[in-house]
Amino acid sequence: MFYHLLKHVLLGPLLRLLFRPRIEGLEHIPAQGAAIVAGNHLSFSDHFLMPAILARRITFLAKAEYFTGPGVKGRLTAAFFRSAGQIPVDRSGRNAGQAALREGLGVLAKGELLGIYPEGTRSHDGRLYKGKVGVAAMALGAGVPVVPCAMVGTFEIQPPGRKIPKIRRVTIRFGEPLDFSRYAGMEGERAVLRAVTDEIMYAILGLSGQEYVDRYAADVKAEEEARKKARRTAR
Repeated sequence: MFYHLLKHVLLGPLLRLLFRPRIEGLEHIPAQGAAIVAGNHLSFSDHFLMPAILARRITFLAKAEYFTGPGVKGRLTAAFFRSAGQIPVDRSGRNAGQAALREGLGVLAKGELLGIYPEGTRSHDGRLYKGKVGVAAMALGAGVPVVPCAMVGTFEIQPPGRKIPKIRRVTIRFGEPLDFSRYAGMEGERAVLRAVTDEIMYAILGLSGQEYVDRYAADVKAEEEARKKARRTAR
């Protein structure tokens, strides 16, 4: 109930008024039935702008840190995400991937839309990074189509570290659904998962026009942080 209140009364109309998003390819979102919407992840604003323009409800797998923050701000953030029906996923530890897979398949089993950011984290520099294979495992395991999505302009309005977004127009593009039924029953094959994930990322790239980096974003972030720490230590 809170999700629909946010979408149709409180947050949704405000976001559409302020950012006036250009919507392309909305007809590619199925009117009913389970599907995965896989997109690039440039900004915290992505969590709100895409759901605001969809007629159907969409559930995202959100990082567990949104639900465990300290203090009043942490409790408010957790309450917001829970009330909006988002699912916390612990990204640490050996079983993190399996936990995310179970939660995602549960959403799809109910015939709903599942939102996934295959990069696994926000892009820190506006480039598109290598996708993790969880999106492929869910698509093959549930036997559902994947709709590629590109957020364009959200990095400029709210890059990582910026708390209040700039008020500028953004674009949200959806591509034609990708059908992977030819790989049915092969979700246990690592090479197949990699091929499916790469096909999804290529479709997102075609919609977004970003520069592509064939490395995981988390690894690149960690290396850059290590270099910064080394420079601070040297000084």
